[in-house]
Amino acid sequence: MGSLPTESLSVEEHQQQQVEMDDTSRTERARWLLNSPDPPSIWHELAGSIREAFFPRNKLSSSSRVKQTWRRSAFSFLRGLFPILNWGRNYKASKFKSDLMAGLTLASLSIPQSIGYANLAKLDPQYGLYTSVIPPLIYALMGSSREIAIGPVAVVSMLLSALMQNVQDPAADPVAYRKLVFTVTFFAGVFQSVFGLFRLGFLVDFLSHAAIVGFMAGAAIVIGLQQLKGLLGISHFTNKTDVVSVLGSVFSSLHHSYWYPLNFVLGCSFLIFLLIARFIGRRNKKLFWLPAIAPLLSVILSTLIVYLTKADKHGVKIVKHIKGGLNPSSAHQLQLTGPHLGQTAKIGLISAVVALTEAIAVGRSFASIKGYHLDGNKEMVAMGFMNIVGSLTSCYVATGSFSRTAVNFSAGCQTVVSNIVMAITVLLSLELFTSLLYYTPIAILASIILSALPGLIDINEAINIYKVDKLDFLACIGAFLGVLFASVEIGLLAAVIFLCKKIFFPLEGISLSIINV
Repeated sequence: MGSLPTESLSVEEHQQQQVEMDDTSRTERARWLLNSPDPPSIWHELAGSIREAFFPRNKLSSSSRVKQTWRRSAFSFLRGLFPILNWGRNYKASKFKSDLMAGLTLASLSIPQSIGYANLAKLDPQYGLYTSVIPPLIYALMGSSREIAIGPVAVVSMLLSALMQNVQDPAADPVAYRKLVFTVTFFAGVFQSVFGLFRLGFLVDFLSHAAIVGFMAGAAIVIGLQQLKGLLGISHFTNKTDVVSVLGSVFSSLHHSYWYPLNFVLGCSFLIFLLIARFIGRRNKKLFWLPAIAPLLSVILSTLIVYLTKADKHGVKIVKHIKGGLNPSSAHQLQLTGPHLGQTAKIGLISAVVALTEAIAVGRSFASIKGYHLDGNKEMVAMGFMNIVGSLTSCYVATGSFSRTAVNFSAGCQTVVSNIVMAITVLLSLELFTSLLYYTPIAILASIILSALPGLIDINEAINIYKVDKLDFLACIGAFLGVLFASVEIGLLAAVIFLCKKIFFPLEGISLSIINV
């Protein structure tokens, strides 16, 4: 009984101490608020972003970082910059066998597609092949996706030709046009690297998933209509990309007999073969190699037909000379001064965003299937550096191709070594076999591009977007109609306008954005 006052007193003392501690804490917080430290400068934050990109915090404890030597710091930086140093130490011969087969299969598809996409970009055929050599090798060193296939793609090729011909006519001065394309590639690489180093991937979100679906579908139709020039052997064709101008040019050429029927017969015959091979490959997964090798077979067979029948003397248009050899240096051709600097930088920015959107979407799709995480910022850095180096070695803007990545995945690739095998195979082709492509008909290149376009049109996804979010569907339709009936710039602008409206006037629902870096 006598202990109760003591216990009551101790409780009161404890409560009083707690009150004093609370008062002290409030005083310290008030003092901190009145004399708060200055926020870190923007340069400090940018340096932290770069350090975080190449020195992940979760890899080492704070005590380990204190004890880390300069040599280990340098090696950590190199491992962050070149992921191949991480997985390369455990690379086995069994994986190389799978990567070798996947790389050879990939090369059989890349060679004809690269020639066709260079033609779409208004460049000589060898520049498409160059773009399938250096950028894949750089990405193999710096990229983190195991399945993505690097090289020229249809949409970026069309985007470059559509935007660049407003600056320089490729028919009037192809050398000046080519120099500006290399300059655009350089700026695209710089912007992509900056996005990755400073973690500005949110800028890529200005092209939402819905806008990309509409943009890709419209671009696929525009690209397909432009291939009528090669498929029909038309001599006089419009430089505009809208559907009205293209169809008007086609009908005008047909009316005035500015076309050659043999081109149409040859091109359509092999187009049917390519589509049948594509259908069989989709129905039977074991025959995945058939649609992959079909374009190369088409090139070989059509070239033999033209050579043996001398069809080039009867109106069939052929590729003619393709310059072989290693990628020549193009550093001296960059136009970093002059009246077109601002326009090339703008086109470089647009190309960078479109290329990144496609590449990261493709890379993450296949990474989720394999069950690993793809770092978007590191991917941007890898894409940027490969395009910067590419601009110095006669390449134009390269990115990840969905169709070739699907082939690479189906062929059983294990690592990015399949890109190295593909690049070496294309390089050997440049050294040894370009003279054999002299009689390759232009119509075959057009049919190869046409056979790859159905994969860019996703009707089911457009229907799904309509069911989930009507405003996203408006962005999809706006981008589609803008590209189809106006121009590439109008289509992209329509997509961004609808997205900005959604940002400032958000609707409840499921976000369908494919880029979240």
